[in-house]
Amino acid sequence: MSGRFHEVAIVVNGEEVRERIDARKTLVDFLREELALTGSHVGCEHGVCGACSVRVNGVVVRGCLMLAVQCDGARVETIEGVADTDEITDLQQVFVTRNSLQCGYCTPGMLLTAQELLARGGVPSREQIRAHLSGNYCRCTGYQSIIDAVEAVARARAEAKP
Repeated sequence: MSGRFHEVAIVVNGEEVRERIDARKTLVDFLREELALTGSHVGCEHGVCGACSVRVNGVVVRGCLMLAVQCDGARVETIEGVADTDEITDLQQVFVTRNSLQCGYCTPGMLLTAQELLARGGVPSREQIRAHLSGNYCRCTGYQSIIDAVEAVARARAEAKP
């Protein structure tokens, strides 16, 4: 693997992708431009806003800070793939009913990050929710409705467990 372009094999949303990728291309740009997976957004390009969030091998990462070639052999899940599995259907529904999204730009990153917290189980405190979501910026909602939604889903999931 020398030169500017590298052959990689990445499993994206359950499908193997083999591509020749520019070594300088970020993961979020690769997903958006080469695979037309535009759910993750490019915001600050400094890893601060969370709009570019995706999961790599089960961990939420900033797609603008990771190079696509770093994902060779990895499993990448975008908001499209996670939504298709019904893993976050309840969270999406509560975001709508609680008006936790407005323009929607931050919503994919918020949903992935919230699901990462909720997957741990239990009902996190509002402070724990705020802390976990603190790397995701929203300019529209004021965050309270987002915290409300995550808390409501956590409670509903906890009550549904036998």
